[in-house]
Amino acid sequence: MGETIACANQKGGVGKTTTVVNLAAYLALEGQQVLVVDIDPQGNATSGLGHDKATVERSMYEALVGGSAARSLIVPTAIAGLSLIPASTDLAGLEIELVPLERRERRLRTVLEPLREEFDYVLFDCPPSVGLITINALTAADSVLIPLQCEYYALEGLSQLLATINLVRDHLNPSLRIKGVLLTMYDARTTLSADVSAEVRRHLGDRVFETRVPRSVRLSEAPSYGQPVALYSPGSKGAEAYRNAATELLRRDGHVESAKVSVGVPQLAGV
Repeated sequence: MGETIACANQKGGVGKTTTVVNLAAYLALEGQQVLVVDIDPQGNATSGLGHDKATVERSMYEALVGGSAARSLIVPTAIAGLSLIPASTDLAGLEIELVPLERRERRLRTVLEPLREEFDYVLFDCPPSVGLITINALTAADSVLIPLQCEYYALEGLSQLLATINLVRDHLNPSLRIKGVLLTMYDARTTLSADVSAEVRRHLGDRVFETRVPRSVRLSEAPSYGQPVALYSPGSKGAEAYRNAATELLRRDGHVESAKVSVGVPQLAGV
């Protein structure tokens, strides 16, 4: 059975979607079967993986509210082994529509259960808030991956997110654990980045990934071309960072022999 990971942070602009798209891409390039579930109404993971979010007609909304099978919502991406359940504009009203429904916090877990055997990793791209959609993701997940921007206010947001995770663990998902904290937008030239890195490691120890994702123009450009950085600019520093993060994640999960991520030409779907 594969692992379900919620990529969450209630603070926006921390590299959450960038992490989901690019980590998923490198895990798939390493031979893992990966599913990205875009449950953020902004739909940035959807467009970042090459699908026009403005024309998407079916999303997780159809499963959570309409009763559709989650498998019927899966679409392919340009990378072999990487699939997507895209976001649509219907997700914008999902928070309100979930309120009166029975077992509203567990609906995502229920609809995705039949897919767990088919994928090595399922990654949720959560909204930048702690509402019912994010609570559903935390209830459905085995673990939480927290992208953390290297700035002061990010530390305050981290403590709030950890409190939310503890509440979900106490009341909805006792097995939920922290997969790790991935430091993003790291600038080695600044004292602030080093200070934030040291502070987070002091509190969370080895739950903080060794890999740090630097600020990168190529990472910022790739979504406008509908590509993960592995396809857009595989030789860039941002690509190297997410390749290393995938290696580290696989190593942490015990996939030691397979944790040598290829630096060659990415394998495209259908090639």
